[in-house]
Amino acid sequence: MTQPIHQFHRHPEAPWLELRVSQPSAHCFRLHTHEEYSIGIVDHGGAMFHHAQGPEPVRAGSVVLIEPHRWHACNPELPRSWAYRMLFVKADWLHAQMDTQVDADVHGDRPTRAITFDHRALHSRDAAVLVDRLCQPLQNACDIEAHRRELQDFLRQHARRHTTAPNAAEPDAVRHALRTLHARPDSDITIESLAESQGLSPSRFIRQFKAATGVTPGAYRLNLRLNGARRLLADGATLAQAAHEMGFADQSHMQRSFKTHHALTPGNYAQTATLHLPSAR
Repeated sequence: MTQPIHQFHRHPEAPWLELRVSQPSAHCFRLHTHEEYSIGIVDHGGAMFHHAQGPEPVRAGSVVLIEPHRWHACNPELPRSWAYRMLFVKADWLHAQMDTQVDADVHGDRPTRAITFDHRALHSRDAAVLVDRLCQPLQNACDIEAHRRELQDFLRQHARRHTTAPNAAEPDAVRHALRTLHARPDSDITIESLAESQGLSPSRFIRQFKAATGVTPGAYRLNLRLNGARRLLADGATLAQAAHEMGFADQSHMQRSFKTHHALTPGNYAQTATLHLPSAR
């Protein structure tokens, strides 16, 4: 049986972690964000890492660090392919582990970055050795405890904690729109109505939103829906259920968008996440 290009590993006793292992391919990614903290390592080839301070080239042995809701993309240096592993760590769990509290009154239900990385990419052998260990599938309970300690040690070296999540000042209209979109990403609320509720024309509202977030309101909502679909699929939802609950027009729309953003179909994601789930011992 041919090994899938992309595999996802989760352990039932460590629901705060998901590991993506991607074999050599020339897959490209559209700008996107994750709800989790992301810690990755390039295993083969090279890529261009696009982020707010980028673009930045990464190569085999490079470590990539991304907080929740940081827009980014990594694309291979054509025509060469690349392979990588990416560890996704749930934000709430990590904040509790690092004893970091976030002011909910300010941020509401929106994702927070109460922990920030000192650098977007690291190119040292010491960092690569640590992240290589973190990006290994967990097999038993002993592995989970050791992994938790090593993750905390790595973050103490390469990240900073905040009592409130750092956030640039946002216009009131953008803040209102973000809270609305995060509360109901499945809603069919229009850009026009969001703008009108704040006394703005659609064009001015879109300009303010893009200036604050880096993307349009439509792209932002699509990303929220895709992250929600991924979460539902990981919990066992069917493709039809995930598409319906996240407000996609139909299953085909979700499938096309998911593949563009994540370089695999939602069906592939659901299958590999199940096939490579280690059993607890």
